[in-house]
Amino acid sequence: MGAKAAAGPSARERLLTAANELFYDEGVHTVGIDRVIERAGVAKASLYNTYGSKDELVRVYLEQRHAVIAARISKYLERYAGPRERLLGVFEAQGELFAEPGFRGCAFVSASAESPGEAVSRAADGYRGWVRGLLTSLAREAGAPEPEKLGRQLHMIYDGASLSARMDRDPSASVAARAAAAALLDAALAAA
Repeated sequence: MGAKAAAGPSARERLLTAANELFYDEGVHTVGIDRVIERAGVAKASLYNTYGSKDELVRVYLEQRHAVIAARISKYLERYAGPRERLLGVFEAQGELFAEPGFRGCAFVSASAESPGEAVSRAADGYRGWVRGLLTSLAREAGAPEPEKLGRQLHMIYDGASLSARMDRDPSASVAARAAAAALLDAALAAA
């Protein structure tokens, strides 16, 4: 067993894990930096040496969530060959997320509502741009005549499904979202 394996997670990793748990469960605004430091089991200096500020830690937390969601959806879509199935698969992948224990809605919506600021806005804009870009690209591959318009409409359904799953505590919101997305896609294709 090497020294690296015995050392365990770095202070950076422990801080990010603690931030992910606390910020997602309780909110970025309500969780103070001292709680993150305590949960991570590191000194306050470790946080400031690693991230510089709470805002930077929040930004990195959101960017990590973006990367995890993007990888998860991309992996999920690998099971489908056709563009229609891949597009609708985005909503199925979303449904898997909704069904997870501890699902608390969209971290980007929560952070934007609680703690608007440049770091949160940049991270949220990056995530939202990725979602819309994915939906637009899949709409284009499916042959939609106005893929940007359809991508925007599908993005609204995606956002609404997340909000419904959280507020109604109903993971099956993704089923309704998928059906709505299918209807929009089929209407767009029929009009082509």
